[in-house]
Amino acid sequence: MMESFVKTPEQQKLLDQLKELQPAFQKREPELDALGSFPFNNIADLKKLDYHTLTLPKEFGGQGFGLYEYILAQEAISEGSGATGLSIGWHVGIVLEYAENRHWHRESADWLMEKIQHGALINTAATENNAGSPLRGALPRTTAVQDGNEWVLNGEKTYTSLAPVLDYIFVTATTENSTVMTFIVPRDAEGVSIDDSWDMLAMRGTASQTLILDNVRIPVSYVLKPSHAQTPAKGWLLHIPACYIGIAAAARTYAVQFAAGYIPASLGKPIAETPNIKQLIGEMELELATARHLLYGTVERYEHAEDKAMLAEALSITKIAVTNAAIGIVDKAMKIVGSRALSESNPMHRHYLNVRAGLYNPPMEDMVKAQLASQAIGIFRAEEN
Repeated sequence: MMESFVKTPEQQKLLDQLKELQPAFQKREPELDALGSFPFNNIADLKKLDYHTLTLPKEFGGQGFGLYEYILAQEAISEGSGATGLSIGWHVGIVLEYAENRHWHRESADWLMEKIQHGALINTAATENNAGSPLRGALPRTTAVQDGNEWVLNGEKTYTSLAPVLDYIFVTATTENSTVMTFIVPRDAEGVSIDDSWDMLAMRGTASQTLILDNVRIPVSYVLKPSHAQTPAKGWLLHIPACYIGIAAAARTYAVQFAAGYIPASLGKPIAETPNIKQLIGEMELELATARHLLYGTVERYEHAEDKAMLAEALSITKIAVTNAAIGIVDKAMKIVGSRALSESNPMHRHYLNVRAGLYNPPMEDMVKAQLASQAIGIFRAEEN
């Protein structure tokens, strides 16, 4: 069904290349159940396709693809391995955000783009333990103090996905005058370490470890962007629902294949031929198709919008709706497979856990619902006045 959203030969070629990797990714998935695991081989396979340069502007030697191709690709990768998709999605998405907005300091951008062209991987580290969410207005406890021609950084950051293979980390920190800035921290800088703290049951393979900064000194020029630099809307964050609908698609495929081939002795025919299983399969197909139409429809609206800021709400709604649909699809797939879906040797238990991680990726559902409720209430209050 995913092919129905492909529009160009270039998109089809990209999708075909990634689909060829899916069997290998799926075969390696059990390895990612272990603590401290990471899909090193998957990332290496993607880099062989130059996937790390997918959204890198052509002027910097990249492939120059946009949001639509990025989301197609992220869903395909995640159908093979959700942890791989979510991990590499941060790198490719951050590059896409720069390609769209050019909001970094030019000097920083130029050398970073060159590093990425030659294989460097990046991600942002913003979340801190017990400090509250940056999306809810929390100031970083991580500090940056200028000392001559250097910045000195101290602090800890949690949820640093892609940690084992990162080359540069974008760290948010509070300066002496209470300004929040984003700094470029080389992974190999003295004082940078990774605490192997990631023990989540879901998305273990993202290796979203804790970044520790102990008197880390970086050049004063290693500032990523001005403190006031803001992007109008973050369309690239649609890689999050793309990841979870990819996981749902993998669960759906496994469940349908199982139903078509499982013939209980008491039934004498595949369970796929029974009315209740057909009903569940039909519901999965409907929910998957609806979620994809919403996801790719939002992507198209974003790409054609003159004022992308006007789509900020639509992006949030799409993330919530598609992620919840993905969870519903996996739950129905679990019912089709039955109790064996909870077996450690069965991939369904991994889909069941991993898809639920989407509830905790931004934007948060409670914040979106609160905003929508305030808008709805405000309309009636305005009419009363």
